[in-house]
Amino acid sequence: MTIEDLLLYGKENIHSDHAKIILAEIVNQNPLELLNHLNDIVPEEQTKIYQKTIQAVKDGKPIQYALGKVNFYGIPFFINENVLIPRFETEELVENTIAYIKTYFPNPVDILDLGCGSGVIGLTLEQKISTNSVDLIDISEEALEVAHKNCEKLNSKAQLLKSDMLESVEKQYDIIISNPPYIKTNEPIEEIVRNNEPHLALYGGEDGLNLYRKILKNVAPHMKGKCLIALEIGCTQREEIEKLIKIYLGEQKIITKKDLSGKDRMIFIFKNCE
Repeated sequence: MTIEDLLLYGKENIHSDHAKIILAEIVNQNPLELLNHLNDIVPEEQTKIYQKTIQAVKDGKPIQYALGKVNFYGIPFFINENVLIPRFETEELVENTIAYIKTYFPNPVDILDLGCGSGVIGLTLEQKISTNSVDLIDISEEALEVAHKNCEKLNSKAQLLKSDMLESVEKQYDIIISNPPYIKTNEPIEEIVRNNEPHLALYGGEDGLNLYRKILKNVAPHMKGKCLIALEIGCTQREEIEKLIKIYLGEQKIITKKDLSGKDRMIFIFKNCE
């Protein structure tokens, strides 16, 4: 079949933009250039992969899971249904964290990524800044398997550890970063998210704050004398999390940042960062 044949097949079954993105990924082309190759013959193996992927998306699977990959901060990562699909808001968390590291930490840093999932946060930081170490922590063995594959793809030296947040962690760090589950147990979410993404990575208890309590209650011994904690948050949780910070860490310099939609999305806690 040709590129044109497959695009027509895809558009008959799913949104045309998704059909184009999927085909471009499979034939390793820029989506914008596909129209210049309409008569190119696609090998049978790639044709079958394309048709199978289109069917998966038609059946309700998110395109990222159907492809088995996602682009995060310009880096391709492997993902599957055992890990959360990274969002643009998390890219913003990483971008702001990089900026703060460059401002306050001139030397190589030790980084802890709590609830790492696929590892996109910690591994992106490792790619973009100078590090002594990067430790990726998750309670899910299946998630750690995904993170391990991404470590291999990126030739990363990151260490993986199965732990319920900080429970099995022994070191101290310059940077502690996390995008923990923060959806309330009974909070309505999109059906495609509820039906496909791991609930362990989505739900944070009745008020959505269980994992923040667990982190903030136990984090102090793992903070170096100078330390930055970076947290992604739900857009209605800023005040409650700021209260938790004061309860467990006392008076600290805190900066809350909004995402591109203008919603509170990130909290940064600065210890002795001047």
